[in-house]
Amino acid sequence: MTVNLDELNGLLLSCEKPSRYTGGEFGFPELKESAFNFCMCFPDIYEVGMSNLGIKIVAESILARGFTADFCFTPYTDFGSGLKKLGVPLYSLGLKKPLGEFDMLGFSMQFELSYTNLLYMLDLAGIPLTREERAKGGYPLIAIGGPCAVNPEPLADFVDIVFIGDGEEVDADVAEIYVKHGGASEEFFREISKLDGVYVPALLNKNTKVKKALISELDKAIFPQKFAVPNCESVHDRAVIEVMRGCYRGCRFCQAGFIYRPVRRRSTKTLTRQACALIKNTGYDEVSMNSLSTGDYPELRTLIRELKSSLPERVTLALPSLRVDSFDGDFAQDARKISLTFAPEAGSQRLRDVINKDITEDEILRAAESAFDLGYSAVKLYFMLGLPTETDEDVEGIAKLCALIKGCYRNKPRKKQLRISVSCSTFIPKPFTPFQWEKQAERGEIQAKQKKLLESPHMKGVNVNWSDGFTAELEAVLARGDRRLGKVIRLAYENGCKFDGWSQELNRDGWLKAFETAGVSMDEYTRAFGENEILPWDFIDVGVTKKFLSSERAKAYKSEVTGSCLSSCKGCGLQKSCPAASEPH
Repeated sequence: MTVNLDELNGLLLSCEKPSRYTGGEFGFPELKESAFNFCMCFPDIYEVGMSNLGIKIVAESILARGFTADFCFTPYTDFGSGLKKLGVPLYSLGLKKPLGEFDMLGFSMQFELSYTNLLYMLDLAGIPLTREERAKGGYPLIAIGGPCAVNPEPLADFVDIVFIGDGEEVDADVAEIYVKHGGASEEFFREISKLDGVYVPALLNKNTKVKKALISELDKAIFPQKFAVPNCESVHDRAVIEVMRGCYRGCRFCQAGFIYRPVRRRSTKTLTRQACALIKNTGYDEVSMNSLSTGDYPELRTLIRELKSSLPERVTLALPSLRVDSFDGDFAQDARKISLTFAPEAGSQRLRDVINKDITEDEILRAAESAFDLGYSAVKLYFMLGLPTETDEDVEGIAKLCALIKGCYRNKPRKKQLRISVSCSTFIPKPFTPFQWEKQAERGEIQAKQKKLLESPHMKGVNVNWSDGFTAELEAVLARGDRRLGKVIRLAYENGCKFDGWSQELNRDGWLKAFETAGVSMDEYTRAFGENEILPWDFIDVGVTKKFLSSERAKAYKSEVTGSCLSSCKGCGLQKSCPAASEPH
């Protein structure tokens, strides 16, 4: 079956941004059905999903094996309700094929507050929500991957397959095994469960570790030579190259820094070739050099020089948020002189040491002054509130740091007025971090810290924003949850919850009612966990040992800095598969 867009004209004309739903993007691959038909689903709107590099890489890996890989994004409520009224199932962008007719739907779970959107998409597609309800057959396999997959238990009731770790190869391997077995037979599930990076919730055996998939050489990994250019402006509307995967730094709050270890780098030659291909095939005029810490790429200066000499003059280079100690004026010369983003994370040196954010106040100020001398007049600063051991003095340190940055700007004549934006997110103890056992700060405590910060005289003229306290608490619960949350998530969706990460859409009452109906307390997941407790995600092996995480936690409470893997190997458990561990320091 193919959905006829002509029959949706009235709906398309009445909804916001109909171009989200029509397909036909420049550069979208010509698709036809094959032995394995896969749809890459993203549980957020088109503009967000089209900016995601990971889903493009996974789709490319499926296409490279000769199979079909289409895309679908979460329709906003206007279009979604319209589809429901018309009785038209949610469909893919390329083939206009109803999602229920694919062999597999793969959901990229980047954010815990998108869990109800997965159910929303299945519901719009006419697909039963739980694995048990789909047991009669005739429905596609439901798979998830992405960072949230490292604790898959809250979604275990809804999915058939969980991909953990690097997905470039294992996703396509599963496709080939599916074709070999002629479908999702018992033999199929038994065979794929033996692969690194594959967890089959129906075959759960908590005594068996599920080891993450790991791509050892990024230069040899699949990477698309062209992207589909969105029909409307996306969140990150530019070409993207992945410079490195993983991070050397080991910030103790950062889940990505641990689950994506070890660091693997692409060569400057590979990156230059990929960037040139993307610019040629998309027409973009900007290339973003992405990684968790691009400033730590050892050949960054060489890479910038090679990109500048190889790309058309009209093309600018964009760096993501930089660590202040890796900021170099040369790295920002070609960027648009609008705003630079730094992430000190904590206001005091003591608290930066606690979280292993190995930077000093002097380094922060030198980086800011260097940026100002280059012509920048706006700085965005990221901090967290509620970090372990945080005191009022640490909160006041945020304000004092803003005042010092103002002083750096005023010590020389400048043409423009300085703009400082401060974002204070709430610390969330995530799985596979040294802080995974910590209690999350209560909402009242966070509100008191926010009030103290706002009342500081040093914050005059500084734009401050933060997330809703309930949102942060809900994210922590979903991040650290177990299978009991499956019932809560379903009830929340039935109560009207979706797009929970959007402040204007968050249905707080719907979630609270779901927890009450299910008889589950949020406090069970925001409390402090004991280090001897069995955690819901303990059966997942991301390579970093629990012993190492525990030792890092102990160092945090002593305000001891471990430092970067670039200085020496820290013995996290990934030494055998980490290229940096064998490099001279």
